[in-house]
Amino acid sequence: MAAINGGLNHSTIAANGRSYKEKSPPKTENPMPRTVFCRKYQQEMEGLDAPPFPGPKGQDVFENISQKAWKEWLAHQTLLINEKRLNMMEPSARAYLAEQMSKFLSGEHYDEAEGYVPPEEGGKSE
Repeated sequence: MAAINGGLNHSTIAANGRSYKEKSPPKTENPMPRTVFCRKYQQEMEGLDAPPFPGPKGQDVFENISQKAWKEWLAHQTLLINEKRLNMMEPSARAYLAEQMSKFLSGEHYDEAEGYVPPEEGGKSE
């Protein structure tokens, strides 16, 4: 039989002698979305729910980039990877994308995928 040390732990002994884990209280959603002054759009906009990646760069994106700008970057990043056939195992490809992300999110001139023609609105073709 285990000794009781009087300390707090994550399991509790039930009346029948078996231990069980206490459930955490349910999370409540924040009724007001978090806003940031978006570096790309230069206006207050809805922010991300969490940093998109660890470290200082992820925190900078979390604090200064809107959800809209981040979603647009993810789409553009995918386009660059596919159209330029970037091998993400190569450090030079990762460095290139990091540079393009910084330019894109800062509103600077960034690389476009050469030869890419976006689909027409409405799905009509001529």
